[in-house]
Amino acid sequence: MPIAVDACAAQHQGDRKEQQDRVAILPHSRKKGIALAVVADGMGGHTGGALAAEQVVHTVKTNLEHFTPPDESARFMLENSMREAHTMIKASRFINEKDPHSTAVMLLLQPGCITWGYCGDSRLYHFRGRKLLSRTIDHSFVEHLVAVGKITPEQALTHPNRNVLLTSLGGQDEPRFDFGETTDLRAGDSFMLCSDGIWAYFDEDEIGVLLAENSARIACEKMIDMARVRAEGGGDNLSLAVVRLVEVEVPKPKPPPGFVPRDYR
Repeated sequence: MPIAVDACAAQHQGDRKEQQDRVAILPHSRKKGIALAVVADGMGGHTGGALAAEQVVHTVKTNLEHFTPPDESARFMLENSMREAHTMIKASRFINEKDPHSTAVMLLLQPGCITWGYCGDSRLYHFRGRKLLSRTIDHSFVEHLVAVGKITPEQALTHPNRNVLLTSLGGQDEPRFDFGETTDLRAGDSFMLCSDGIWAYFDEDEIGVLLAENSARIACEKMIDMARVRAEGGGDNLSLAVVRLVEVEVPKPKPPPGFVPRDYR
């Protein structure tokens, strides 16, 4: 059966005074079958973080419109978008007298291929049914400690420095980017992009079940509702985008008017 895309983006302000996350799912205006999902988690005081995250979405939207495969690779477009956003965010501090930063995670969907890139601790998960195939590794202090064996993944969840990032867009240092890609796409595959306001409240098995058993829209609604309850009044901004690959039935062609079936037995 053919595969179709079921996608949804959602966010909630949480218990913060301002929504500094940005999330979007953007179809290519001229190329059929190409779309991009992005989540950006802004940081930097009142309005500064929101402006940084908004810059990420604006930059990648502009670059998507000029994306022309096969002349340009998906990875190049994603990296170029994050690098341009970094430059613009960094320059804005001289205009706004703020210290804006943002994370970014982006997924580019093309026929037969999905490519992603990220900077910071906003994540991408890839599931097949309920099974986790991969997830991005945060550019954070605690993930570094986990990687070198200093702490366990369970200890990372409650570590006092769990929110310390090693890189972001808009900082003084050149940002770090990592990428992934898969051409093995099947019905039942799900991709979730999210800020730490979502992933901090779920383990991977739970996310897999929610994505496998619900539409993209209902999965987003359930995760936001559950995260809000678990935050107990102290929740961060919440943002996520879900992209599910689902089978669709092709309707059988109708017989022409006046057609009378015959029995040729």
